[in-house]
Amino acid sequence: MSDDLLVIDSLVKHFPVRRGVLSRVAAQVRAVDGISFGIPRGKTLSLVGESGSGKTTAGRCILRLMEPTAGRVVFDGIDLTQLDRRELRRLRKRIQIIFQDPFGSLNPRMTVYAMLAEALRVHAVVPREQRRARIEELLGLVGLSPEAADRYPHEFSGGQRQRLGVARALAVEPDLIVADEPVSALDVSVQAQILNLLEDLQERLGLTYLFIGHDLSVVRHISDYVAVMYLGRIVETGAAEDIFERPAHPYTRALLSAAPNPDPAQRLKRILLEGDVPSPINPPSGCPFHPRCPDARPECAEIEQRLVVVAGDHRAACHVHAPEAVEAS
Repeated sequence: MSDDLLVIDSLVKHFPVRRGVLSRVAAQVRAVDGISFGIPRGKTLSLVGESGSGKTTAGRCILRLMEPTAGRVVFDGIDLTQLDRRELRRLRKRIQIIFQDPFGSLNPRMTVYAMLAEALRVHAVVPREQRRARIEELLGLVGLSPEAADRYPHEFSGGQRQRLGVARALAVEPDLIVADEPVSALDVSVQAQILNLLEDLQERLGLTYLFIGHDLSVVRHISDYVAVMYLGRIVETGAAEDIFERPAHPYTRALLSAAPNPDPAQRLKRILLEGDVPSPINPPSGCPFHPRCPDARPECAEIEQRLVVVAGDHRAACHVHAPEAVEAS
């Protein structure tokens, strides 16, 4: 991918497990275990995977809401992991987040005007006398009336609250938005409205999205690129069309087979995975997916396969389905 606004290089986040009276570190939870990808300007890359795969932790490390254990997060040529608090605060207006829970992420004691005005004040986006006009403009952008500025979060529906979350992210005129499962708590009809809103805003404002989700029908609708995570690692990545039409990794195939499809002619035969997701404290040797993989071979348990080029930007980490591919750099 060329002209990447965001580049993630070997990002790692481990959580220590402490035991005993002295709270010594006995093990590490490998939540994110060396992932790399890039997002071109104005495009959407989706991180997908089961619960516990590490996708939300990765998103929070990218924003430095959590401090990564290792790796680089390069935003527009600037390594965020090397910035101090003051430098990071100056850059935060260019990187914003939309949280999963539209109610829990809003302060119930503040009006919409107060919440949005706080962001405008902290980042000095517009002068004080222009804040009201800017807030009404933001509300209009997300499909809400100017009168919404004087109401409290509990007076809105779930979909309207998520629109407020979008408006808050847009208030400081960001370049990149991390959307952490922004529609998973909403009804299906409302999900479509929010997804269409995000796509419209991306086209109008030139936004770049990192979209975190597990609903593949949603991911397919909004994504230009997809990265599939399993047990803290990326096992397949590429253009959305390649991932959904020509999946190369058995885990990706299993995820796609579980996604509902209203067209009987396009339904995939369900792939049932045996066993549970291994513990990130003690992940399997070799390929982390091999204990549950229906196509596993002996070498899968011994050799860790790196992402290799399947075709173009399409890459997969699989001994069986991409054995002759060229190793990705």
